[in-house]
Amino acid sequence: MVEIDGFFSFTIAILLLLSGKILTLNAEILRRYSVPEPVVGGLACAAFVSFLYFVLGREIRFTLDARDFLLLVFFAGIGLKSDVRTLRSGGSPLAILVLLAAGFLIVQNLAGMGMATIFGHDPRAGLMTGSISLTGGVGTTLAWAPFFVETLGIDNALELGVASNTVGLIAACLIGGPIATFLIRRHRIVTSGDIRLDIGAPHEEPAPKLDYFSVLWAMLGLNVAIILGLLIDRSIAAMEFTLPTFVSCLIAGIVVRNATPGIVNKSLHRHWPSIQQGLSLIGDIALGLFLTMALMSLQLWALSGFLGFILTVLALQILLTVAYTILVVFRAMGKDYEAAVIAASFGGISLGSTATAIANMTAVTQVHGAAHKAFVIVPLVGGFFIDLINAVVVSTMVGFS
Repeated sequence: MVEIDGFFSFTIAILLLLSGKILTLNAEILRRYSVPEPVVGGLACAAFVSFLYFVLGREIRFTLDARDFLLLVFFAGIGLKSDVRTLRSGGSPLAILVLLAAGFLIVQNLAGMGMATIFGHDPRAGLMTGSISLTGGVGTTLAWAPFFVETLGIDNALELGVASNTVGLIAACLIGGPIATFLIRRHRIVTSGDIRLDIGAPHEEPAPKLDYFSVLWAMLGLNVAIILGLLIDRSIAAMEFTLPTFVSCLIAGIVVRNATPGIVNKSLHRHWPSIQQGLSLIGDIALGLFLTMALMSLQLWALSGFLGFILTVLALQILLTVAYTILVVFRAMGKDYEAAVIAASFGGISLGSTATAIANMTAVTQVHGAAHKAFVIVPLVGGFFIDLINAVVVSTMVGFS
């Protein structure tokens, strides 16, 4: 096994993200279907590493120390860009999306348990191919696996969960953009055309002009938000309550953005347009590198032992996600441009991760214009509410199965 240290792994991620960016700018088909830039380089690396493993018998592992911190930077930036007035205006859509996502948790688990029964496995093993690994992600999978192994006697629970999460993450990266493109064209939706993006810069527009102060102010704001977020995270942990650290940083960013003392607030807002540009640039890079590192580190050979069952159940889960997104989520969210952008994110929420959901939305808005409300609603649903609901749903279905 070859272990690549953190610095070189980070450098490889930068190179892969640059490659994805250049290919996306020069390949019209990638832009047409809004394929996220990190996916191009990240999956290419995962495929190459798998080739080395299967053909040459060499296993490559990347040290990913920087990956989790990049996620904190990204979500702190989302919080810093969230005006409380926008949060209030998103109340009803936020509640609707929470209910839609919660309902789909049950659909995922019933599908997983049904397919496990058909393949002759313990039906409860199907929960590891449902909302635990898909909506919950790797963290939730690792948290539940010991219970399934030690209490339920499902010895391969961890492998099932990790393999399902791997396939789901890849699928989530690939379906979001095409779904939004299909909906926009099918319903002849008028897009926003707003170049003031929450994350990233439009493909067809010149890069925003940045100066020394816009980047430095943004860096200071992000550091303050992350420090506050880590304090919030420790306080929550002290109450024996589990919440992802990036959610604490998102909350901290919102607090810093909206509760800054008046005199400082007035001074900041004098420069706020340039600070917003700095936050967008840093957030785009942080998200791109995070997703690139997540994809390049996928161990695709872990799927080989459960290939038939995994591919069958995940094909069903992906089809259900696409159908539910187009027929239910898009319609319930209003059938407008914001709804199409949220539809692009739903595959990330239900199959990959909140970061994947944001990456899908970013790819769509870079082509069609900003969707400000979506960038407030989706992180709160995917990063906060759905994790809490998922824990309740899984606990209940384990008890009844």
